[in-house]
Amino acid sequence: EIGVRLVGSEMCIRDRNYTSNRRWIMLHAKIIDIKKKKIELSNAEKFIASSKYGASIYFVGTVRNLNNNKKVVGMTYDSHDPMVIKSLEEIYQNSLTKFKFDNQAVFIEHIKGHVLLGEISIVIAVACKHRDQAYELSRFFIEEIKKKTPIWKKEHYENEDSEWLEGNPIQAE
Repeated sequence: EIGVRLVGSEMCIRDRNYTSNRRWIMLHAKIIDIKKKKIELSNAEKFIASSKYGASIYFVGTVRNLNNNKKVVGMTYDSHDPMVIKSLEEIYQNSLTKFKFDNQAVFIEHIKGHVLLGEISIVIAVACKHRDQAYELSRFFIEEIKKKTPIWKKEHYENEDSEWLEGNPIQAE
């Protein structure tokens, strides 16, 4: 039996069946409106900081300068925020079933709005007891987000053209 407590966009889950030490598994999932603020890596560092974790991984996605032989100068991200948060929570729940790690903390923030070349579009920070767990969990999250989360991207090019990218069809469980 897993108990769930949602505090704002941060979900804290406690597994009541874990016998030696009750495990707290934590998720922070949020869409950041670029018009109001930027993603700050320091927030991720604070969220996952704990002496119970022996490994932390930070994935920072940025807008790159070239895609499909076109010079990119910026990107606009759009999303259906409640569906994105729901998707991130579902991915988190799936990670609990798939990996069964004793403890894990996951911090995810994705930008919404127009970002320039080199600016941060997503941060995924994970912390686990061991480094192999942290690497595996981090990779799981970025791949699942790409497959299952309704976030749309519009590239802006050097010649002032722009286009919405095709993306991946959303995959349900």
